[in-house]
Amino acid sequence: MLCIFLNFVKTPSLSISIPFQITIDIAFIVLLMHAVGGISSGFGVLLIIIIVIGSFASNGRLALYYAAVATIGLLIEHSVRILLFAYPTTSYTQPVMLSLGCFATAWLAHTLSIRMIESQKMASKRGVDLQNMSQINSLITQEMQDGVIIIDQSLNIKHRNSQANHLLSLPDTQASGLTLHSLPDIAKLYLQWVNNKDEEPNFNFQLNNHELKVRFMPIHTNQNTRLSGAVIFIQDWSQLQSKAQQAKLAALGRLTAKIAHEIRNPLSAISHANQLLQEDIVDGNNVRVLEIVEDNIHRIDKIIKDVLELNRRDRTRQEPVELNQFITDFHHQFCAVEKIDPAGFTLRLLDTPQIALFDHRHLTQILWNLCSNGWEHSRKTTASLQLDLKHVVVNLLHIVIADDGNGVAEENRAKLFEPFFTTKSTGSGLGLYISRELAEANGAALQYQAITQGTAFILQLNQSSN
Repeated sequence: MLCIFLNFVKTPSLSISIPFQITIDIAFIVLLMHAVGGISSGFGVLLIIIIVIGSFASNGRLALYYAAVATIGLLIEHSVRILLFAYPTTSYTQPVMLSLGCFATAWLAHTLSIRMIESQKMASKRGVDLQNMSQINSLITQEMQDGVIIIDQSLNIKHRNSQANHLLSLPDTQASGLTLHSLPDIAKLYLQWVNNKDEEPNFNFQLNNHELKVRFMPIHTNQNTRLSGAVIFIQDWSQLQSKAQQAKLAALGRLTAKIAHEIRNPLSAISHANQLLQEDIVDGNNVRVLEIVEDNIHRIDKIIKDVLELNRRDRTRQEPVELNQFITDFHHQFCAVEKIDPAGFTLRLLDTPQIALFDHRHLTQILWNLCSNGWEHSRKTTASLQLDLKHVVVNLLHIVIADDGNGVAEENRAKLFEPFFTTKSTGSGLGLYISRELAEANGAALQYQAITQGTAFILQLNQSSN
């Protein structure tokens, strides 16, 4: 009742109330023992239970105090019993043994309490470390260039990073309930990987016009536990190939530029010597041979110019270009230089001025390469070559160059923009490649488009507000 009263009046601190309550419990048990027959009643065992409870409640700090209180109570109770009931003085054996038991229990409880506190501190520290490690891992996965998806044994997606959301067109929010079944292509590859234990964990598949490379790794290192979940790594293989190709071409461009400079000097000497021979030789057969030499000299010089121009693709000087006027001037110049009847090369422009930021020299070269190829492969009749300026959507313009020729064979379409690929015996194979590189250097894009009759190329430009 006293303890209930103390709780009712809200004792200020547990460090005071708990020792007080345990001491009262020990005194009560000792009094109970005295009332029912002393140490022989067996109630002394309850002291051990109270000491254990009190030790754990005080984190082991007061364990020996409780044992000492219990021992004093036992000895006093037995001494009173000797005085009142004439017990022999040699009967202290049982109280002493129980007192020793109380001290042993107190020491054991003290030791266990200390270990529990240390374990709790270590668990708390490890919990903080695990939380920090989880945050670090989450940050690393979010910053990875590869997509990462973690699934459990039920194919539930437990985690995914932003790159995976981008590559697979998933929502940015980490919504629960999303499973691998919502990605049927990857789910099929995963089940194939699970069922074929010895199969390589790398797979390629097409999604949203991208070639993706998927790699599976089991959550557990044991190869027999693939069904317990996996970590899925997703790479944009087409982008990796493009970067590798760009790096190779950049190195090749630097090398070929140096070689081109070295070739130009002896080529100039050969050209000069050939011109001198043409002035001295009047024999018709020899003149024809010298003309063949001259033609091949011009061809080599054209290749050198293209290579040097490719090496200067990043040196752009963009400025506002009014496309209607620019294309009109280009049309007059192209028809005059290439000796084309203007009726064979028609234009369709827009009624309002259209301005785009572009390097004048680069835009001229792109249009010249495309129109030259188009006219060469066309039927060379009325409107065989067409150039259309179209306003597709807001701030997006298309320049479409189409011819009425035989078109491009399907097996060659994937190679159109590769350097040195050509179907002509006299071509260098650099025209389309250089055109695309110059377009990208100006923030534009050059694409091939298959049409019913002939070939079409689309130059996509961003409209300028200036």
